[in-house]
Amino acid sequence: MLNELFILSKIKEGDIKAFEEVFHRYYSPLCWYAAGIIGQMEVAEEIVEELFYVFWRERENLQIFCSVKSYLYGAVRNEVLQYCEHREVRNRYREAMQASGESGISSGPEEQMEYKELEELINRTLEKLPERRRCIFKMHRMEGKKYAEIASLLTVSVKTVEAEMTKALKTLRKEVEKYIE
Repeated sequence: MLNELFILSKIKEGDIKAFEEVFHRYYSPLCWYAAGIIGQMEVAEEIVEELFYVFWRERENLQIFCSVKSYLYGAVRNEVLQYCEHREVRNRYREAMQASGESGISSGPEEQMEYKELEELINRTLEKLPERRRCIFKMHRMEGKKYAEIASLLTVSVKTVEAEMTKALKTLRKEVEKYIE
């Protein structure tokens, strides 16, 4: 543990050799860990590479209260779960679009009007959100950025991004439920 604290302090000081040591020690095992969950090595490698990129870029602000190994595995697990969640949403959307296309159902004027009303409601609700929350929501849901990337761009913690997304989704859910009723 003392060795890891020493390495971490060297990384925070900008010691590239210490970073490379951590990278070489954990890169492959983290890729295999992520690939074991996702089932795609290429995606797993992208996730791990992004993690190390953010790790280096945010090195001065890192708040690690466990071993570096635990921190990295936890971060990879979180990113993988987020990736899987987004993949599931995309798959459900694709399946719904294919099902409506295969059944020959075309949306009539009534469905189009309801869709437009719902879209306007969502846009109005988003405009009412505090600026930072709206920005985080749009970056994540509309631009496809990951929480870590948003946190880095806005110089906030990943936990802050998660909290803002939770609040934004809760607000949207309430407004949509009112509309549906």
